[in-house]
Amino acid sequence: MTQPIAVRMSSVVKQFGPLVANAGADIEVALGEIHALVGENGAGKSTLMRVLAGMYSPDGGHVEVNASGDLRDVTGWSTREAIDAGVGMVHQHFMLVPTLTVAENLVLGREPRRGWSLDRAGAEREVRALSDRTGLRVEPSRLVSDLSVGEAQRVEILKTLYRGATVLILDEPTAVLSPPEVRELWKVLRRLRDDGGTVILITHKLDEVIEISETITVMRAGRTVGRMKTTEASARSIARMMVGRDVVLALDGRAEREQGTGNREPGAASSEQQAAPGPGSPFPVPAIKALEVSHLTVASSRKPNEVDGLSFSVAPGEIFGIAGVEGNGQTELIEAITGLRPVSSGSIHVADSSGTLQDVTARDVRRRADAGLSHIPEDRHRRGLVLDYSIADNLILGLQHRFTASGGTIDRSRVETNAASRIATFDIRPPDAALASRALSGGNQQKIVIAREMGREFVVLIAAQPTRGVDVGAIEFIHAQLRRARDEGKAILLVSADLVEILALSDRVAVMYGGRIVITLPSAEATPETLGPYMTGAHGTAA
Repeated sequence: MTQPIAVRMSSVVKQFGPLVANAGADIEVALGEIHALVGENGAGKSTLMRVLAGMYSPDGGHVEVNASGDLRDVTGWSTREAIDAGVGMVHQHFMLVPTLTVAENLVLGREPRRGWSLDRAGAEREVRALSDRTGLRVEPSRLVSDLSVGEAQRVEILKTLYRGATVLILDEPTAVLSPPEVRELWKVLRRLRDDGGTVILITHKLDEVIEISETITVMRAGRTVGRMKTTEASARSIARMMVGRDVVLALDGRAEREQGTGNREPGAASSEQQAAPGPGSPFPVPAIKALEVSHLTVASSRKPNEVDGLSFSVAPGEIFGIAGVEGNGQTELIEAITGLRPVSSGSIHVADSSGTLQDVTARDVRRRADAGLSHIPEDRHRRGLVLDYSIADNLILGLQHRFTASGGTIDRSRVETNAASRIATFDIRPPDAALASRALSGGNQQKIVIAREMGREFVVLIAAQPTRGVDVGAIEFIHAQLRRARDEGKAILLVSADLVEILALSDRVAVMYGGRIVITLPSAEATPETLGPYMTGAHGTAA
């Protein structure tokens, strides 16, 4: 028997001025299935789903949704109508109120009352029960402003489920989740599907598409270019349809390492750079260091030792990867190293051009950058870009002092020359330096940040979640840039919630848990099975 249809979108057109985001896109989703919607950044996936969720009214085409057993035309409906019909969307970029608690965000607009007042205790009980039931655990009483990126993502998913969504649209939901958290999310989605719900999953992680979905719709340049059963697809065939050519996947990088073609020792320019292993160390500590972090303690609003006496070093010509579940001090570590957060105790040293370590612990952001520290932030919108600035101006953000003319004004000619070079080298699309960064896809926004940070002279690059929310083509490009910098002798500290990325790129892999590094392994010995227990604390908190 043919499965009933939950959602049908036909020939949908959506324009934003001269930009055509959807150019006759189609998607048909069966009731009670997990359906993957894939495509490059800018392919129109999120726009199409925002039309479905009532955020945008289409300029053409039709939208039909199965509400109360009947497929009816809802073209142009509102967000409220969509929510009332059980259509909910979890967005890639969060839509939470940072000054409210987790519970207050979830019940916003549907607050349980005790008389005229909010029943805060009742709200927290409801949220805690939902959190425990779904496995998406987060403390209801915490302020959203104090949450890590990963924790905020969990709140977004919980908020949509709290509102009774039966058609759940997820835009890159696992970008900040660890493998155990992803498995818990899959359990939630499968349970929702088994109860008759429908899930539409937008993701760039093709291994996840293969694992969790039943049907795949592929978009390119605003149009639907393919639909297939997942059982008939492979990651490589999906990527080819998305991009229109063969793509080197992150998994390919891991395979090269395992075959010995990509596996390198830290600071591989010289074997003499490796010192003997220290006590309890499973891998040699680099003798020549570009970055040295010693006994670092960093406080957060939650605890005085969010980073708890942490020590490690990164060699020239090495990618040192830090894996771990979000919320274990990674954000605070990055902010302390880059000067965005004060250090409680310990020290940070960066090598100068002669290789001599310089203490930068007390220096501000600009002076650390001048010392050779470059930073790709984990949240490009909050830390990496001014969205209303042009591409050209974002490409000199934090470097304006290097583009000043006599009299202290910005030399626009130099800014434009720099932009033209960076846009061409890093393939930023569209290649219009005057365009506001807000108008670009997520992947191209990320390329702006990477072009700026990797385009300057640096000794150490802090790459935090460098491919979060970008497509397979952009991931391929970004990974190639990181490998190129490594091969040129740069030291790279890679912090990523994507374990596939960590394993594909890193020469050494560490796991951070509870503010500490609990294990460090050479890449050849690091596997998801080996690292997973350390990421969840199953092996304790002492290395």
